[in-house]
Amino acid sequence: MTEPRSEGGLLCYYCTAGKGMEPFLMEEVKRKLAAENVRQIPGKVLFSSPMTIDRVSELKAAERLFLLVKQEPPVRLSAHTNPGATKAASVLQSRLLGDKNQWTRAALTWSRLQGELEQKKNRITSREEEDEQGMETRKRTGEQREEENGNRSLGTRAQTVEKKRKREKEEREVNVYLSDDHCLLGIPLTRLPLANRSYIKTTGLRSTVAWAMASLAQIQVLRHTTAAVFFIYSATCFLGMDIDDGQLQKANDNVEFAELGNRIHLLKASSVVLPLPSGSVDAVVCDLPFGRKFGTKTDMAAKLPAIVNEMERVLSIGGTLVLLLSPQLSYLLKELLAQKHTGPTSNQGTNFQIHYGVQPSYTRETDELCHGPLPPLSSLKHQATLRVSLGAIDGLIHKYVKIVA
Repeated sequence: MTEPRSEGGLLCYYCTAGKGMEPFLMEEVKRKLAAENVRQIPGKVLFSSPMTIDRVSELKAAERLFLLVKQEPPVRLSAHTNPGATKAASVLQSRLLGDKNQWTRAALTWSRLQGELEQKKNRITSREEEDEQGMETRKRTGEQREEENGNRSLGTRAQTVEKKRKREKEEREVNVYLSDDHCLLGIPLTRLPLANRSYIKTTGLRSTVAWAMASLAQIQVLRHTTAAVFFIYSATCFLGMDIDDGQLQKANDNVEFAELGNRIHLLKASSVVLPLPSGSVDAVVCDLPFGRKFGTKTDMAAKLPAIVNEMERVLSIGGTLVLLLSPQLSYLLKELLAQKHTGPTSNQGTNFQIHYGVQPSYTRETDELCHGPLPPLSSLKHQATLRVSLGAIDGLIHKYVKIVA
């Protein structure tokens, strides 16, 4: 039987995405998967790709991945049809179930993809076992190794057969999405969401949002943020900073868990006194605490001007600043940057004077930065502001590039 493919032999998928993450996901599938027929509906991105399921399942901006069974126009019931009547249920059943052969082909494709994912998982497990037993194995004789390898191969095949039997007995989940504008049916391809990162031990910021911020930064060299979350990217030098010992400990656990201690360095430092030379950093990525998931005693509205100025100071010309802010801090930052053209109003000046009257608990140098005159922010050129969902509240991602003032 043929499999559910679009024109050109491409498999059809769709992914769910958090609010505001759809543009990032659309760009990612085009760039990584050579995707075609890419389209967006609220909370979902549909596409076709020739890539293997191994590649498709590595998407970073997606929440869940589905094999697309069918996409239909929205179900319309006649005005004379009682929604609670048997006829209405029959119309829905007919539209949703459709052709039996279509579902058979979809089930066969799903089973094949599950097998490919299982092979990938087995390869990873085998590599981990080989690494753990490498030293011990090298001490054994060739005959012992052959016997052990044979037993291991038999064990792996037995596990594969057992898992295949379990898959055949399992009831398959089908995702049905109905709205006034769309009708989608799909089968989930992974048990856990793609947003679950196997290389992160302790999560803080939502992984998809963290990835979006990192992708906006383009060159990942410095990460200053709530340290429980971090990005894994190729970089010459990667620094993570936080003033809180607890967050630094979580970040250190993540670094050790990912075995990246030789590439990621953690420092305890205040965001208004970064221990870096001026113009020494290519990118700064920061999510300021909102006081929700990670509490803070610091008045972020009062500190924001000094924090942004310090990040601007360490950035090199052409460097990128990416900030994740609450709606309130986002509005305040826009007001601050607008002052480079109009100058602060008397009311704004009064508000900041009141905020700065609160004594911080850091150092005298920090205190002087908060009370002293703030340099102009004219070297930061705005590139984009994007609203994303953080669960209970929304956050706004700001991107700036440092230019010659």
